Amino acid sequence: MTDAADWMRGSDRPPVELHTDRAHAARVYDYLLGGKTNYAADRLAAEEALAVLPNAASTARHNRAFMHRVARHLAVRAGIHQFLDIGTGIPTSPNLHEVVQAVVPHARVVYADNDPIVLTHSRALHVSHPGGRTAYVHGDLCDPEAILASPELRETLDLERPVALTLVAVLHWLPRDQDPYDIVRRLTDRLAPGSYLALSHVTADFEHDIDRISETFERTGSQVNARTRAEVARFFDGLELIEPGIEVVQRWRPEEGDPTLLDQVGDAQVPLYGGVARKP
Repeated sequence: MTDAADWMRGSDRPPVELHTDRAHAARVYDYLLGGKTNYAADRLAAEEALAVLPNAASTARHNRAFMHRVARHLAVRAGIHQFLDIGTGIPTSPNLHEVVQAVVPHARVVYADNDPIVLTHSRALHVSHPGGRTAYVHGDLCDPEAILASPELRETLDLERPVALTLVAVLHWLPRDQDPYDIVRRLTDRLAPGSYLALSHVTADFEHDIDRISETFERTGSQVNARTRAEVARFFDGLELIEPGIEVVQRWRPEEGDPTLLDQVGDAQVPLYGGVARKP
């Protein structure tokens, strides 16, 4: 399988320009998570976001903790041992495969992202537990069929068996000329019965100044499209939501000992909804 270093060395591939002199949304998020894959411009943009939303770092941590709880629940309680994570972002540890393979060593995980900066770090995504497997697809969520047809995915996942599709804090970044509901439907339509969809999504329901936050990220070339609880619920049409349904991420099945619980944040302080549903 071709990894990031091979991609970079390939004679028919253009070099990846990291543009470290300007902020990049994936690296800003990495900084908010306490990661080390970021530069001065990213840290400046993150501090600007924190000035508008002081809980931005806490929001990032709660979103990450939500992903960890979802992964463990699906691997252990739902018996799902195949995962497709689209919109992967920079692999700030612990990443999804580390969480899943810690409880199910033979689990298989495919990551997909269209960001060349994420691609340069994809080697870290390939460090699987010896009993399982991970792979990386350089693909665009706006073209779900290409992701599902990629050799890397086909060699790793069996789409005739249940898969957990995770879209964690990615749908609100889609360009405004794309239909996010159609994209999610095209993905879930191809999954076997018994598969799961898990997602989190930013919301303006709690009167946060999303417009100012959007302006900060638009300077990095990214857009933020907040949605209401009802609009987030639409992503699960035709699926069976599991308890507690659509909930702010910090309230979705909190686990004893979860360090993010020490934040003591209220429901309105983390403007993200999350949910998990099963395909009948």
